[in-house]
This record gives sequence, structure tokens and C-alpha cells, in this order.
Amino acid sequence: MSTATKLPYKVKDYSQEEFAKLAEWGRKEIELAENEMPGLMALREKYGESKPLAGTRIAGCLHMTIQTAVLIETLTA
Repeated sequence: MSTATKLPYKVKDYSQEEFAKLAEWGRKEIELAENEMPGLMALREKYGESKPLAGTRIAGCLHMTIQTAVLIETLTA
């Protein structure tokens, strides 16, 4: 038996209200990050309407951060 199977763990059962608070916090953090990333915002503004990546599959392996969320939203805008 591996060490991983011996370790106890618990997964918190979040309520809908808790999820809503987390989502609200996350959106505020993303908006703050957008203000600190003018280059991506310029790309979003310039190419957003033309959607040059529409239909394209983009794959990546990234450490998920708030800045990564801004990048993903820019690529899918």
C-alpha cells in the first residue's frame, strides 16, 4: 500500500452561498489582475471582436493563478 492511500483527507462540502462568495472573490481578483496586465488587455481590445482563434483548440499545462485566468479569458474572448 502506498503512502498516499494511508493519508487521511477530507473534501469540504461547500454550500451554494460559499461557492458564490468564492466566485465573487475570484472575479474581483481577476479584475485587479487585468489592470496590471495592459498588454493582454490591449490584445483583447484589438482582436476581441474578430475572434482570430475561434475554433482553435489550445492546450497547455499551467500553474493556475489569477494571471493565468486573465490569459485564458483573453484567448477565449
